[in-house]
Amino acid sequence: MSVTLYTASIPVFKQMLNSLDDILRKAEAHANEKKIDPNALLQARLFPDMFPLLRQVQLASDFAKGSAARLAGMDVPSYEDTEQSFSDLHARIAKTLAFIGSLMPAQIDGRAEQEIVIQPGTPRERKFANQSVYLLHYGLPQFFFHVTTAYALLRHNGVEIGKRDFVGSY
Repeated sequence: MSVTLYTASIPVFKQMLNSLDDILRKAEAHANEKKIDPNALLQARLFPDMFPLLRQVQLASDFAKGSAARLAGMDVPSYEDTEQSFSDLHARIAKTLAFIGSLMPAQIDGRAEQEIVIQPGTPRERKFANQSVYLLHYGLPQFFFHVTTAYALLRHNGVEIGKRDFVGSY
């Protein structure tokens, strides 16, 4: 099987969002078992100038849906960032998985030379020569940064998770 933009993106986003969802379930169980206020984990940061866990999960979701939509030449679905609980984060991940799961290979593959512009017409506008450059140099690294940071926040706060939890099922 050859690697296409679809196979390099959608299955990867699905795998990692599912593992993130599982890690959040373990964090919930940990908080309940140790009688920790869930907000202590949801608002945990690695350093004061970094986003808390809640925002890391929102951003992982944003990069998965945004990258997938842009690769398919679609408008990026807009989600309000109103999540305040683990169940809210599970719902957001489920919504993101439903969206990216609705995309077919034909919507992404065959458009490899399509230029992708993010934040068009703004001072922060950024142009990517083609889909591959966008996905491999921007979309995936951003996505993995936020998933990894969410994992690190939970591990740092005592949630018993490891590499197998991070990688998830494939």
